[in-house]
Amino acid sequence: MEQKKEPAVFKFEDKPHIMIVESRFYDDVADHLLAGVKAVLERTGATYELFAVPGALEIPATILYAMKSLDFDAVRRRYDGYVALGTVIKGSTRHHEVVGDVSAYGLQKLALLHTLAIGNGILTCDTKEQALERANPALHDRGGAAAEACLKLVELKHHFRLMPKRRWVGR
Repeated sequence: MEQKKEPAVFKFEDKPHIMIVESRFYDDVADHLLAGVKAVLERTGATYELFAVPGALEIPATILYAMKSLDFDAVRRRYDGYVALGTVIKGSTRHHEVVGDVSAYGLQKLALLHTLAIGNGILTCDTKEQALERANPALHDRGGAAAEACLKLVELKHHFRLMPKRRWVGR
């Protein structure tokens, strides 16, 4: 049995605002992933907004839309980080490989080209049972791990002074 690790501790001047983008293709797995993310974000005091998309392929585009929306609405609240949640399960064709690879590549490309703090919680599993085990907060908690990765990257961006000054005034 896997040993439970201590919760990560983060240091922020301002509590981060996180965008969660989830694919609801497998609702029961998505519920577990989201529970893990929410537990970490609420424990750290981060605020968040949740957006659902049809599948894992739509997640990188949705994050890009949010980032680009600041070009058109300068007072819109900026996200400090992003958490991507989804599940890709092996089928009888190569489709699962394409979806898993392309969505991971899209997230990594966004992170590198736009200096985004993205926690990748897109599971790529052989079976639904395996996905449920990995998603379950009481077992592997991959959703919580994605949230912690996102927050760690937000913390590093602050350390390297890569975060813009807050300009959101609330509306």
